[in-house]
Amino acid sequence: MTTDLSQRAETPRVVERRSMPFRGVELRAKPDGTGGETLAFTGYASVTETPYEMYDWLGPFTEVMRAGAFKKTLNDGADVPFLINHGGTTLARTKSGTLRLSEDDTGLYTEADLDPASPPVQTLRSAMQRGDMDEMSFAFWIVRSQWSPDFEQRDVLEVNLNKGDVSVVNYGANPATAGAHLNARELGARLAQLDERDRREVYERLAAEFAPAAAAAEAEAAPAGRGNLGLYLARAQAIGLGA
Repeated sequence: MTTDLSQRAETPRVVERRSMPFRGVELRAKPDGTGGETLAFTGYASVTETPYEMYDWLGPFTEVMRAGAFKKTLNDGADVPFLINHGGTTLARTKSGTLRLSEDDTGLYTEADLDPASPPVQTLRSAMQRGDMDEMSFAFWIVRSQWSPDFEQRDVLEVNLNKGDVSVVNYGANPATAGAHLNARELGARLAQLDERDRREVYERLAAEFAPAAAAAEAEAAPAGRGNLGLYLARAQAIGLGA
């Protein structure tokens, strides 16, 4: 049976993450202008015009973050924190001026002024020096994208970074494995981020997937001992709610 790849155009709008190995990343001490010093972090959170492989419930496809995708959200003053592994203490923030994001010919350039006295910053510094953390990642929403006629490639034309983040990660939500892990709390968070119309659509699609025949076929693959919750999580991942 031929798979209808046009279903990809119907994926609900949720927060997404992309990661990549360090590119142009440096962490160095510099004077802070008051007699002390700050740790200056620089590097790229994303590279534009470079294809990478993604996976969804229909299989692999190619995605390209197009040049200019960050322009509007940055011009609009997106409020973005600098984090470790997309969580924990905010180490820098665009709102306070300690994090500065810009798009150049390479991609999304990140500059952060970090407090060397902060324990999380000290942990980050040590982890980077040891090579324990060696990837950058960012969380965002896709505002505009365009699929190729055969739905084998998606060009991301515009993203929204506001209330997303940029992070140093050990191994982040790699495009090749995005959505591989989704627990009940994360599922609830994804649903809460949808507007009412999209949330209703997700519920309807989940309900349709839980027709008796489909449920019986998927029960074996659901996490053991999770009952219907396991099935819901499996199908939530399949319809694109994974990070």
